This record gives sequence, C-alpha cells and structure tokens, in this order.
Amino acid sequence: PAGTATAYAELLNDFLRVFGPDHLHTLTTRSNLAHWRGEAGDPAGAATAYAELLTDQLRVLGPDHPDTLVTRNDLASWRAQAGDTPEAE
Repeated sequence: PAGTATAYAELLNDFLRVFGPDHLHTLTTRSNLAHWRGEAGDPAGAATAYAELLTDQLRVLGPDHPDTLVTRNDLASWRAQAGDTPEAE
C-alpha cells in the first residue's frame, strides 16, 4: 500500500502538470491517492485528503455527480476508521 500511495503521488504531479487541477483524471487520481494513503496506515490523512477532494468535486462536478457521492461515502468511512465518528455521520 505505501508503494502504491507513492506511485499515485507521482502520477498526481504529472496529471496536475498536464491536465490541471480540475480535470476528471486529476480528481480521480486524488481519490486513488487518498484511498491508498489510508490503506498504508494513515486513515486520518486519507480523511483529510478526501475532505479536500470533496470541496473541489463539489465546485467542479456538483453535489449530485456520482464521483462526488462516492467521495462523500469514502470520507465518512475513513473518518470513522480514524476514530472521528462524530464527523463521519
């Protein structure tokens, strides 16, 4: 998981450079990075990354986009795994 998180972090830099921060591929890569960050043992970091991603997805994709809804679900899950259950509700 740690190696995968590192690979996604490197890929994210490339997507940011090539596509910019609001491109769907960039947003998807941020989601994948957040997931693997949590799998690598950093649930609080994953929750923070998902919260930041959600803000951008709401702005770019809107509240009803399937990716935005999945991110809300993932954010709640990682917050719960990080022990932040009031925020996960």
